[in-house]
Amino acid sequence: MSQRKYFGTDGVRGKVGEGKITPEFAMKLGYAAGKVFSKVGTKKVIIGKDTRISGYMLESALEAGLSAAGINTAFLGPMPTPAVAYLTRTFRAEAGIVISASHNPFYDNGIKFFSADGTKLDDDLELAIEAEIDKGMGCVESELLGKATRIDDAAGRYIEFCKSNFPNALSLHGLKLVVDCAHGATYHIAPAVLSELGAEVISIGCEPNGLNINDGYGATDLANLQKSVVEHQAHMGIALDGDGDRLMMVDHEGDALDGDETLFIIVREALKAGMLGGGVVGTKMSNLGLEIALRDLGIPFVRADVGDRYVMEKLSEHNWKIGGENSGHIISLDHNTTGDGVIAALLILTAVLKSGMSLQELRKGMTLLPQLLINVRFKGDSDPLANEQVLAAVASAESTLGDRGRVLLRKSGTEPLIRVMVEGVDLDEVTQHANDISDVVKSVCG
Repeated sequence: MSQRKYFGTDGVRGKVGEGKITPEFAMKLGYAAGKVFSKVGTKKVIIGKDTRISGYMLESALEAGLSAAGINTAFLGPMPTPAVAYLTRTFRAEAGIVISASHNPFYDNGIKFFSADGTKLDDDLELAIEAEIDKGMGCVESELLGKATRIDDAAGRYIEFCKSNFPNALSLHGLKLVVDCAHGATYHIAPAVLSELGAEVISIGCEPNGLNINDGYGATDLANLQKSVVEHQAHMGIALDGDGDRLMMVDHEGDALDGDETLFIIVREALKAGMLGGGVVGTKMSNLGLEIALRDLGIPFVRADVGDRYVMEKLSEHNWKIGGENSGHIISLDHNTTGDGVIAALLILTAVLKSGMSLQELRKGMTLLPQLLINVRFKGDSDPLANEQVLAAVASAESTLGDRGRVLLRKSGTEPLIRVMVEGVDLDEVTQHANDISDVVKSVCG
């Protein structure tokens, strides 16, 4: 694949006011994308965003660029990433744009695109957009300028779509659920879906102010959810991240489920229902316990690079339907074209109701092996992963672990971080190796 200059693994992302996340670049990006889309489609793009304060600025800049290229835009307002994927299809738009930095703090933001089919853009389209950016901006004749409108019922449409993915024969009546929306894009979606399906819903992390997204709440920080589940004696807790494509769960005792465990529960239920349609795609970070549990059920399993983009590529390659990451991205192509936290929660609830078992009982179907992930921040353009000291530390750990564990080092696709992961059968051994390697990486990164 050709080297991309502006796009990362999940669109364009960075700190607001720096690099690519400025109003000037957003306008250029909108114009470049508009030029590419005008060659292949109907000249209509929809734009959704999460609850970051910078979303207003970037939304306006994108619209200006798109309009200059002759593209009509329709604003959705705050809307989960999977909702934009769905609505792009239903409105027959040429593309959908999401303004979000997902699980990152409010001072970061990003811009990512969906195709008319509700999937991530192909590499060739991203490269074509990059080429247009480098050509600079222009403007179509006045009579050809794009117009901007607002879709007022977008939230209601997506709520009904989510509900349609829950079996008509089932009801959530009698279940008490705590729902944590990370002060993000699902704050007006997830509680409505679950309550309309019959559940008693206690909402937390549902008061966005533009600055508090992912701050102490949501899928990346479960402490408040765990506390609330126990305090309210709820049956379980549901945590979504800032843009709603990631799910983490908490059982009735306040114990958190790993994303691999939720994926396993969904896969096992699909197998029982005869709806699995092949194997499962995980990532290099997926716990070895998941692979073992799936193998015991006779289910093929392959690993992709980290990132839902690469999970989707593997699903397409094998013509399978279900994949996910231990971070909580769950993709079920029978339900949506991208990871969808609300629908993943409904699939878990379906398994709970059909089995008559609690979430705590359902998670016992697989055993997680000890796995430790340490993030090391770095600066500059250097590549710590190619450093001889780092390579030697990794080789030493791998030699000691043998076939009883794994070591994986990788750069984050969204932040300047080196992620050090060690997995094995013995927690003390895993911890020691992870700390040793991280110390070497830290020394190299300064």
